[in-house]
Amino acid sequence: MNKVRKKFVLYAMIAIFVLISVLLAVINGINFTMASEDADQITQRIADAHGVLKKNNPKETVESSTRRGPMGPDSPEMHSSIRYFTVSFNKEDGKEKLVEYQISAVSEKEAIKWAKELKNESTGWTKMTYRYRVYKHDGKIYVTVIDQGRELLSAYRILIISACGELIVLILSFILLRMVGKKLFKPLEEADRKQKKFIANVENDFKMPLTIINANTEIIEKENGPSEYTKSINRQVKKMTKLVKNLGSLSIFNEKNMTVSEVNLSNLFNYAIDYNKKKFKDKNIAIEFEIEPDIILNGDEAAIKNVLNELIDNSLKFAISNVTFSLDQKNDRVTIRQMNDTNLLNGSVDQVFDRFSTLENAKEKEGVGLGLSYVKDIIKAHNGRVSARVNNGSFILQIDL
Repeated sequence: MNKVRKKFVLYAMIAIFVLISVLLAVINGINFTMASEDADQITQRIADAHGVLKKNNPKETVESSTRRGPMGPDSPEMHSSIRYFTVSFNKEDGKEKLVEYQISAVSEKEAIKWAKELKNESTGWTKMTYRYRVYKHDGKIYVTVIDQGRELLSAYRILIISACGELIVLILSFILLRMVGKKLFKPLEEADRKQKKFIANVENDFKMPLTIINANTEIIEKENGPSEYTKSINRQVKKMTKLVKNLGSLSIFNEKNMTVSEVNLSNLFNYAIDYNKKKFKDKNIAIEFEIEPDIILNGDEAAIKNVLNELIDNSLKFAISNVTFSLDQKNDRVTIRQMNDTNLLNGSVDQVFDRFSTLENAKEKEGVGLGLSYVKDIIKAHNGRVSARVNNGSFILQIDL
């Protein structure tokens, strides 16, 4: 349950980060786009006047102020505040001429050199805060560069404030989610604890009666010999004993109690298959296996043995006529695969790993759907993952460690 809480916080943080990032990206994108459009209006006005920003007459200034407002590129004060230069180049001899020079941050020599570098361009940003436009008129190429540093200052401030604000929001969200997650999952953790306690109590309550029934049945068979009734009792006792054992495994297993050591997975798998070969033969199930030798895994040996036994039991229970096991390792990734024929339809069947969940072909089989759930818990504790699917009449269960 602790892992679930951590995943909740992680996924919530990712969602918050993505949403805030998208929102701020849109806001700042629009902000910088508007700044570019304002700069382009100014350079276009200079281009229309062949490299010089014309002054508005008083009447036009009043009308412009009334019609368009006091801010932006249409402001009446624009002419005195724009910092720019324009250089022209003769198409025939390439000779340059400084047409207009209204900027103090760039020397005349630097302006001409800069214009030479830009004369083959069109429109864009250069040196972060300078907007340029290249245009032609009367056999000449004009390059106009305006300084938008002052206008972009507010945009960059908003960008910095946005980034800092996002960081603060993420920190506060993390703290809040930790607090909320703790309270939110507390009832679930309590329910999980009660469930495990209930299962443990059920296991203890069933063990004693089953032991007594089994002992009494043995006595009856010794005195009167085996009969149809005693055989039926024995079958049901074995079934109940296995169910209780599975319940016990479900409640007891805890990754904190794992004993981690180097485990030769290849040897364990070969042994488990050899031990069960007769069972497959008795059920007329052909078995094939490809076990890569000397695959070593760090994990709990007893838990891994249980996983392999569950895979074999699952194939014995549900295979129709054949089953294949494989074990291989590629790039430090270990893969265990069980494949057997089935009458299930194609598709993912990962619900088979849910507790008390069974598939359609398990209706007349023994078990309540705990075995593969136990496998999933053990594999997750070993930082692995399990998956199951049906493909062209084959049930394929895969474990990646």
